[in-house]
Amino acid sequence: MILITKASLVFLIGFILSLALGFLIIPVFRKKKIDQRLNKYLEEAHKRKKDTPTMGGLIFICSTMISVVILCILDKIKLNNNFIIILFVFVSYGLIGFIDDYLIIKRNNNKGLKEKEKLLLQIIVAICFFYLFLKADNEPLIWLHSINYKINIGWFYGLFILFMLVASSNAVNLTDGLDGLATGLSILAFSTFGIITLLTGWLEGYIEIGLFCFLLSGSLLGFLFFNASPAKIFMGDTGSLSLGATLGTIAILSRHEFLFILIGIVFVIETISVIIQRIYYKFTKKRFFPMTPIHHTFEKKGFTENEIVKLFWSVGLIGSLIGIYYGVWI
Repeated sequence: MILITKASLVFLIGFILSLALGFLIIPVFRKKKIDQRLNKYLEEAHKRKKDTPTMGGLIFICSTMISVVILCILDKIKLNNNFIIILFVFVSYGLIGFIDDYLIIKRNNNKGLKEKEKLLLQIIVAICFFYLFLKADNEPLIWLHSINYKINIGWFYGLFILFMLVASSNAVNLTDGLDGLATGLSILAFSTFGIITLLTGWLEGYIEIGLFCFLLSGSLLGFLFFNASPAKIFMGDTGSLSLGATLGTIAILSRHEFLFILIGIVFVIETISVIIQRIYYKFTKKRFFPMTPIHHTFEKKGFTENEIVKLFWSVGLIGSLIGIYYGVWI
């Protein structure tokens, strides 16, 4: 009951602070013309979104980090090795996304960081992650919980960390194409991992990690107030890269990497649709889907934006509920 009370309280703190920051930041971004640059293929369908501010990820990143600092000062939560890893990835990927967004705005096009530059930064983060991971006496194990199978892959685990961070961050980034879509799905995913982690007693810092998940979920709910249709601000790469990488990090530390496929089922489907499209086009010079990520295919088929978001949220909710069943009861 105490953990439930704490989780509810940090959720509320994140929500209120995020809401307050949103009201302060959005007018400033509008005045400074920190606007979203639309994809040329979506200019007609999304023309109402032109001039909508971006970089909104700063709202929930800042509100979450301010809350963490305050809670640490008040000695309500304690820093530990695993929690530091999560905070490091959360902020680092937010910074990578911020640089990407800044360059896009500065150049007034959709060209931010080059793929090689972004990958280099992600490799640096992964190396730091792996160092902190081993320093915290974590074992480089691939662990299949359902059959309690473990395999130590040694230094190759560093590559596995890099893959998880790149895959999860890009998955959320690809999904962030409709008002509120990625935000709502992230609330579901972090809340689910929060429940699972709070019941993972063997994990160092499991309480802090679980509370962080609910704190961030609250911050995201506050952000959703501004990001839901019609969006007053977009999270941009600043937010999507940070959220995706942090989800991947929590999945790694809690040893539920494969469970992420269920909990983030929509993120996975969106990513697979893009992979299929690119491979199919490479060999046939034709498109398998009318447009990817797949939420744009639904748009092409006549579904409204709100209908697509509700449908995808529902799929995400089902995946999260199954994930809770698997992660907690099995």
